[in-house]
Amino acid sequence: MGMPRTLKDMMLFNEGLAYLGEVSAVTLPTLTRKMEEWRGGGMGGPVEMDMGSEAMELQSTFGGPMRDILRQYGVTTVDGVYLRFVGAYQQEETGAVDTIEVIIRGRHKEIEMGDQEVGEAGEFSVTSSVAYYKLVWNGRAEIEIDLLAGIEIVDGVDRRASIRAALGIY
Repeated sequence: MGMPRTLKDMMLFNEGLAYLGEVSAVTLPTLTRKMEEWRGGGMGGPVEMDMGSEAMELQSTFGGPMRDILRQYGVTTVDGVYLRFVGAYQQEETGAVDTIEVIIRGRHKEIEMGDQEVGEAGEFSVTSSVAYYKLVWNGRAEIEIDLLAGIEIVDGVDRRASIRAALGIY
């Protein structure tokens, strides 16, 4: 019998600064493949061709305004902001804790100040576009996607190495 891993606690870091007690939710990037349907002559039906990764984004929510995030608004480089999510996921049947980290480089594309009400915790939400993504599970890199460098490593295998080699970019 198996039980799910449960997120027991988390932390979000921005350029190494921990948002201890300030971050309330993080929506990690969705990994999506761009697929295009193709049906050629003699085929019994269409198949989907893999055209690479779709754009990724990370969303985070805080209990009130975050000055350092506001100061990063409009950063001019596509990978100008470094964010790192760390989650402690506990296995209910064994008590063992797994560490899952998601490291991204990107920039903030939307900052929403939300409703501001006297005597209420505010809500400050940020959507960040992602140029670089890395998922590390208990210290082992499981997925690394560097969109600018054309790198896509899954379970230790660079799935775009032969494409870069064909183009002469190693």
